[in-house]
Amino acid sequence: MSAAPCFASDNYAGVHPRVMAALAAANCGPAKAYGADELTLAARACFKEVLGAEAEAFFVFLGTAANVLALMAMTRPHHAVLCAASAHINVDECGAPERHLGAKLLAVNTPDGKLTPALLQPFLLHLGNEHHNQPSVVSITQATELGTVYTPDEVRALADFAHHNGLLLHMDGSRLGNAAAALGCSLRALTAAAGVDALSFGGTKNGLMFGEAVVFFRPELARDFPYIRKQGMQLCSKMRFIAAQFLALLEGELWRENAAQANAMARLLAGELSGAFGVAVTQVPQTNAVFAALAPQTLEALQQRFDFYIWDHAASVARFMTSFATTEAEVLAFAQAVRQAALAPG
Repeated sequence: MSAAPCFASDNYAGVHPRVMAALAAANCGPAKAYGADELTLAARACFKEVLGAEAEAFFVFLGTAANVLALMAMTRPHHAVLCAASAHINVDECGAPERHLGAKLLAVNTPDGKLTPALLQPFLLHLGNEHHNQPSVVSITQATELGTVYTPDEVRALADFAHHNGLLLHMDGSRLGNAAAALGCSLRALTAAAGVDALSFGGTKNGLMFGEAVVFFRPELARDFPYIRKQGMQLCSKMRFIAAQFLALLEGELWRENAAQANAMARLLAGELSGAFGVAVTQVPQTNAVFAALAPQTLEALQQRFDFYIWDHAASVARFMTSFATTEAEVLAFAQAVRQAALAPG
């Protein structure tokens, strides 16, 4: 493991100590397998307390699996899923949704990673036309791949639009906690209360070792999901170890504490870089992502010392991600390194 601070992804962070303690506590004697254990039952009940009585949570290993299997419960092969062109399901899942769903993804160009009813309306022109895949689901990412967030009212507008046109609303919530912390609202306000039908709830990016949850707010979507999950090879035999982590994350709002720390470190980093010679922060961070344009040679020099991704090669824009484990000292040291690299002769 590298000792250098990492700004590539919140996936690079370790496990929160309270989550690690929950894992250790779960590792005490035998327990029923495949989700019949007390911890899994308690975690599913906890999701109901947090997201509403209608919430039915199912645990899986991976974020891609959470998205694909949730959408599988919502579509048939002749359907289409409307999503932002920058959406993770469209860009970063190696075609898994289209391969396993049989349905088509219809990518919508957006200025900020966020869908709106106006942007979606043209994609409904062929509803009822047997020659075209039929839109069935609108999928949004919260927070978006560009670090922007949907307000509860914006989610509700999309839900109303989808339902009015006979569609369902899915939320890829791999960073839902960051969005809720940024907006100062509850998880329920951004999901069930705003009309979301299905949610992929992220844990790995917010302090878990592994594990995600698929949450349905409509009983008809949840009905067959145990079989979909099994066929999708995501039924964990020792499910208590996923459930225990989610209990630690949800109880006492550890999720908010972790997300708030990550968001604060992104704001600090953006502040340290703003106005620096040779550095252009391209947008005010809303969550835990900072986007900055630097000279290609500057980025090349920095990548010899630090891990981060080039977001837009053509525009020479880097993405710097912070996590619950990012410290103020790491941010200040990295910002100083960025400023020095930008000043170095080309």
